This record gives sequence, structure tokens and C-alpha cells, in this order.
Amino acid sequence: MDTFIALAAATLNAGTPLVLAAIGVLVCERSGVVNLGVEGLMLVAAVAGFAAVHASGSYVLGFASGALAGMALAGFFALFAVVLNANQYASGLALALLGAGLSAFVGLPFAGSSLPPRSADALPLLGELPLLAPLFRLHPLVYLAWLLVLATAWFLFRTRAGLALRAIGETPASAFALGYRVRSWRVGAVLFGGLTAGLAGAYLATIYTPLWSEGMVAGRGWIALALVVFATWHPGRVVIGAYLFGGVTMLQLFLQARGLAIIPEGLSMLPYVATIAVLAVLSRDARWIRVHMPASLGRPFDPER
Repeated sequence: MDTFIALAAATLNAGTPLVLAAIGVLVCERSGVVNLGVEGLMLVAAVAGFAAVHASGSYVLGFASGALAGMALAGFFALFAVVLNANQYASGLALALLGAGLSAFVGLPFAGSSLPPRSADALPLLGELPLLAPLFRLHPLVYLAWLLVLATAWFLFRTRAGLALRAIGETPASAFALGYRVRSWRVGAVLFGGLTAGLAGAYLATIYTPLWSEGMVAGRGWIALALVVFATWHPGRVVIGAYLFGGVTMLQLFLQARGLAIIPEGLSMLPYVATIAVLAVLSRDARWIRVHMPASLGRPFDPER
């Protein structure tokens, strides 16, 4: 049981960056914008967060720097994809490449550096429970990610603003005719996605693996994009997918520690193979995906046409 609780706690820790990144992708795509540059956003935010903590010793400043870096790069994407009506897929891929190159260049001085120690994480009282204590000794952002998912679900399905955002993702021309500034809403959704991707990147570099190395996001940005399809654009199912991936990631480390007679490269591939397998199964029913997918996803909107 102790091993199971420890594995569950590690799963929550590993899944948190995916929850944060995927919930931002979901809001962005609900507005009708596809941002394939999440990997680049997370990389730039990771090096920004690590650099801020390394220089100041403040982890709060590190998360703020990561969030701002993610939003800044997302705003750059929004300028081209939303305001100038550039192809969203091409712009997103360019953003992913830009983020990878920029983070590698900026992060050169920080390779091999360490961060200052921080106090142990624990929720009051709950962190002292017998047996279950490891589940409540995680970084506060793990629990804040759950609140973010609940707040996003409430916003999308229980508020007038959320209804407007979903309408913009479905039929932007109709929403514009009703007086909504479609481009402004979409830019806001893209910036929100940049903020959450920034938090995810900063969490990876300062909490999950407190170090900086080139390409350390390791495909999690692409997994976050896949998780939104897996979740059929619903916040609750994003959490399931994120922790499923996190659980498989931790399971392969657990199996390696137990000396399972499988080549390490095969175990490292396991989380990504599992994600591809799930997406392949879901894609067999294209009609089911089309029913849930925002109708104007990936389509630019020009109010003058």
C-alpha cells in the first residue's frame, strides 16, 4: 500500500504540467484557434522560470516569470494567427521551433546549475495523515491545477462569457453579428493558453526536475495537444488523460527501479506509445470527434469579409 500511495503521489506530480498546459490549449481551441506551439511556449517558460529562481532565489518570481514568458510568446503567435490571419498551423509550428531554439540559446549559461533549497511542501493537518500523507505533501500548484480545471469548466458551461467564447469557436460570424469582438476574444484565449503553458514550463524546471537542460519539456507540449482531443474538449476529461500519461510515466520509472528485464529505451517510449494508442482508438470514430470539436477550429476570421 505504501508503494501504491507513493506511485499515486508521483503520478499527480508528473501529471500537473500536462493538466496546466492542456487546460490552456482547451480554452484556446474552444475559441477556434489551434496553437501547435505549446512545446515552444513551455520551453521558453521553463528557462525563464529557472533563470528567475537562480538569480533571485524566489520560486514565486520564477512562476511569474514563466507565466509572463509564455504569455509574451503566445501574444506573438496571436499577432500573426489571429490579427493578421496567418495560417494557424504554420504559425504554431514556427512558434514551436522558435521556442526550442530560443530556449536552447538563452539556457546555455544555466546548464548544470542548481537552484536554492526550498521548504518542504505539505498541506496543513492533511500532510500529517498516516499512510495518505504523500498525497498531501506535493507542491501547492498541484492542487491549484485542480481548482483551475473546475474554474474553467464553470466558466465555459455556467457563465455568459463562456457561452460567448464557445459560440465564437463554433460560428464566429454569428457571434460577430451579435456584437462580440471575435478577434479580441480569441487573443484573450490564446494569452490564457500561454499563461498556463508558462506555469507548466516553470513547474517542470523548478519543481518537477529542478534543473535546466535543452529540450527538457520532452514532448509534453505535443502530448497536451493530444490530450485535448482525447478529452473531446471537456475540462474534466483533460484531468483523466493528464494523470493517465503521468501514471504511465511513473510506472516505467518504477519498473526500471524494480529491474524489469526490458531495455530502458523501451520503457521510456511507453508513455508516448500509450498516448498514440489511445488517440488511434479514438480516431476510429471520426464522427464522434467532429460532434465535439469546435466547428471553426483552425479557421481565421476576418470581420471585413
